[in-house]
Amino acid sequence: MRTASLPSEQLPPLSRSVAACLAAILEVDTEEVPAPAADHPEPWTAWRMWLARRGLGLVPIADPESFGWPGPWLALLRGGTAAVAYGTPPGGLAWAPLGGSFDDVEAGFVVAPHDAALWAARPREGGRDRGTVEAIAVAPAAEAAMERVEQAAAHAGRGLEGDRYAEGRGTFSNPHSQGHDLTLIEAEVVDALRLAPEEARRNVVTRGIDLNALVGRRFRVGDVECAGQRLCEPCAHLQRLTHPGILRDLVHRGGLRADIVSGGTIRVGDDVVAAQGD
Repeated sequence: MRTASLPSEQLPPLSRSVAACLAAILEVDTEEVPAPAADHPEPWTAWRMWLARRGLGLVPIADPESFGWPGPWLALLRGGTAAVAYGTPPGGLAWAPLGGSFDDVEAGFVVAPHDAALWAARPREGGRDRGTVEAIAVAPAAEAAMERVEQAAAHAGRGLEGDRYAEGRGTFSNPHSQGHDLTLIEAEVVDALRLAPEEARRNVVTRGIDLNALVGRRFRVGDVECAGQRLCEPCAHLQRLTHPGILRDLVHRGGLRADIVSGGTIRVGDDVVAAQGD
């Protein structure tokens, strides 16, 4: 494990130290990690969203004082700073960028993959960086039935006109989160599960393109530019609104969550094209 540079001293100590510690644990440049300013209402949401784009999450440690783990983990210290803890048996800080000792540890998180089987990097599937829009669906309110439309206005930073997330009324709406503007799913998955396109409760059904490969990448739907944020994994809420078993069936096949970068109109039949060189 390496150390990392610290963000600007003008940022809060928690933001500076968490960003540096995540960079150290993942061995990336600190500049790649969000470092929310003092007025950011949900800094942990920013870090969780950033990790999710990498297939990672923060798992709380129930008893950090006795936690033995043969690897680094994120320790939160008294006084509102973070450090990297390490070791089995427990009891040591590998790096405390703003000072402190293991006796100061109040909480901790393991940075862990969402799915251990997918942890090893895999090459993107070739030849599936282009597809088409096969269906579009919106719902006016949380839990309302999805309605198919032939086209929909896409608003940057909001979502599709007529959809609950564009109005901030979706079940998971959060103004400080990402990936709620637009959801997509592959028609090949919908076909395999014998679902009507709207039953998957995603906005756009595509055919021909590998949506999983768009996490962390820019792409276009017609003339609308989008940014893939994370996989749109199924949840108990979706299963409750559809039918038993769909949660299992859609694991890693539930599609993509994306943000709309520049607005326009999405139409059935539009091309879906991954940006080159991401």
